[in-house]
Amino acid sequence: MPRSFVWARRVFLTLLTLFVLTPIYVMISSSLKPLQDVSGKFRWLPSELTLRPYLDIWQTVPLARYFVNSVIVAGAATVCSVVIAVFAAYAVSRYRFRGRRVFTVTVLSTQMFPGILFLLPLFLIYVNIGNATGVALYGSRGGLILTYLTFSLPFSIWMLAGYFASIPRALDEAAWVDGCGPLNTLFRIVIPAAVPGIVAVAVYAFMTAWGEVLFASIMTNDGTRTLSVGLQGYATQNDVYWNQVMAASLVVSVPIVAGFLLLQRYLVAGLTAGAVK
Repeated sequence: MPRSFVWARRVFLTLLTLFVLTPIYVMISSSLKPLQDVSGKFRWLPSELTLRPYLDIWQTVPLARYFVNSVIVAGAATVCSVVIAVFAAYAVSRYRFRGRRVFTVTVLSTQMFPGILFLLPLFLIYVNIGNATGVALYGSRGGLILTYLTFSLPFSIWMLAGYFASIPRALDEAAWVDGCGPLNTLFRIVIPAAVPGIVAVAVYAFMTAWGEVLFASIMTNDGTRTLSVGLQGYATQNDVYWNQVMAASLVVSVPIVAGFLLLQRYLVAGLTAGAVK
């Protein structure tokens, strides 16, 4: 390999690394600066380091309540998506039934439409259900969980179906010989063999719900607001607390980054196997 090419690649990778790390540095450094260092002329180096923004973020807005709402909504949406997707994907991958192909194509076709198209229909459905039955879906955590299921569930079913299809049917047949029924085969054979795919689906569903802004800003109120929308509370009519915004953004990112690092091995294996199949 020519040395010029090697050096060109090194320079390109160095510039790319700087391009990626610069926003991270700005976020971390700004979260440790006093407000005057970030609200006026930007300074790359803080005049003084302070942890005050990390203390103030809990007082300026009810960040703890937003955090609890996000955990409940994202966690419930993830659990429901994984449970439903496991059963649906098992049926699609193991059984031949009338309408199977139509169901698969319908599931995939839902990923072709932008989410904003469903905003007004879901809003009207939730409001009408609330007026007719008294079940408050609009402005509730339950309604937001159902909303996120409409986005994460189709992809979860499709990816798990591909992963289940890669598991040899001989394992199922061996379980049937031993007297296992369909459910026992699913729980004792298929699910243990499909842990990477299930983890990948869980991470995808959680990330979809955790960082979503559009529907959370419309479908919630002051009591059910999530973190992604709650960050807007650091902006007032006169000023924006940029150091607190950066500190809160860093705190919000910690669960996702930590979860991804812990489950990275399963996530890569699950996405690769599902995509290849």
